[in-house]
Amino acid sequence: MSALKTQATIAHPDDIYELLIEMHQGLSEAESFRVNARLILLLVNQVGDEQAVREAIVAARRIASCS
Repeated sequence: MSALKTQATIAHPDDIYELLIEMHQGLSEAESFRVNARLILLLVNQVGDEQAVREAIVAARRIASCS
């Protein structure tokens, strides 16, 4: 059984998307990479489910390689 949730579980995903875009405004490419990495680590800690995180990494990589 998969631990990874793939359906939206937040009420306003578009608002979160906008926050993510705004997070990068005024940052250099290097700063954007650092803030992304920090956000990912904070969210991984919040999730607290190693299997779900592993599945998310695989899914993200699979999606990125299809672009």
